[in-house]
Amino acid sequence: MNIKEYFKNFYQTTKKPTLKAMEYMMEELDHPERKVKIIHIAGTNGKGSITEMLTNILIENGYKVGKYLSPHLIDYNERISVNHKNIEDKEMEEIIQKIESKIETYNKIAEENFTLFELLTTMAFYYFAEQKCDFVVLETGLGGLYDSTNIVQPMVSIISSIGYDHMAILGSTLEEIAIQKAGIIKENSNTVIIEQMSSVQNIIEETCKQKKNQLTTIKKQDIKNKRYEQDFQLFDYKDTKDIKVNLKGDKQFENAAVCLETIKIIEKQGYTIKNEKVRKSLSTVIHKARFETLQEDPTIIYDGGHNEEAITNFVNTVNQYYSGKEKIYILSILKTKDYKTVIQKLLQDKSATFVFTSGNDKERYVVAEELYHTAKQIAGNANLKTKTLEEAILYAKEQKNKVTFIVGSFYIYGDVVKMMK
Repeated sequence: MNIKEYFKNFYQTTKKPTLKAMEYMMEELDHPERKVKIIHIAGTNGKGSITEMLTNILIENGYKVGKYLSPHLIDYNERISVNHKNIEDKEMEEIIQKIESKIETYNKIAEENFTLFELLTTMAFYYFAEQKCDFVVLETGLGGLYDSTNIVQPMVSIISSIGYDHMAILGSTLEEIAIQKAGIIKENSNTVIIEQMSSVQNIIEETCKQKKNQLTTIKKQDIKNKRYEQDFQLFDYKDTKDIKVNLKGDKQFENAAVCLETIKIIEKQGYTIKNEKVRKSLSTVIHKARFETLQEDPTIIYDGGHNEEAITNFVNTVNQYYSGKEKIYILSILKTKDYKTVIQKLLQDKSATFVFTSGNDKERYVVAEELYHTAKQIAGNANLKTKTLEEAILYAKEQKNKVTFIVGSFYIYGDVVKMMK
């Protein structure tokens, strides 16, 4: 079986928001999702960083940890891993063979077919139970309430920052989006959130109250003494001093604080977590495609940020670390994203060069000429260019003493890495 071809040809259309398919499949498989301890993470921005930090902490403390994330950067295997080792094609094939007939039966009786994301989520639960994981760090794919992952009873639910993204599906206001994200809050459990604007905070607090769920809120005033070094960021959180984080950007302080509070909850449930290993884990964590340095001399950095909040965080991080450098931005944006806002945010850097591409798929990406035209309307005197993605990468590699940022999408990461090699 060619796994890539199998996934490519599987039913991928978006359907009505429902958990019926997942409930059916979990029942058929004797509920593998109930055989592991789950930390469930939702949010518009930050959930990937929190996932990597928590996974690192738990592995460093000697636990067997499953991790489920989306999207993948190069191969589907990246979405399902145990102790940082991705599931193999052969293992995927074995699981598919066990569940394929159940999917066919479901498709005959259901109004809509089993989707690719439901398949991948089912495979993940089955694999984690089979591998006898101590913990699973589980990212939602989209939203929360009707996300395929939301059939679990987690020991901790985490909601990172909430912003505007996937509005056609989740709602046009932050409050509507918050209701979707708050869907992962479960009865008689625990929730950790980053402090939100009052209307969003109220929705989460009320949901926790209704479900007798213990809420912990990360408050900005508890994060103090922030310091920025070239390789690390350091901060104090409450009584814990000099916490070192190996990820850049102000939001990483909040993400790390979420992890510290989550670990306290896990400890209260009888698990041993050593403080020095928590510190080591935060100082060594890697999150691919999030302000990731792909090359030095010249410096080329990749960031997949593609919505207003993510780009705002990205711009702030660029200003903190590279304010005195000549900069180039290579931009590729999916048609489903608010590309005008992204461009407007980036164009605040008046002296930079902007290179617009059509990504790696003209059907899915805004074409380079449209991005260029939009930028021209916003800032007519900016230094603007259009190139193919490959031409843009070659151009970046020739720019000595400049810093290039490839930004706007996770889905070109694999192609960029190949082109750079």
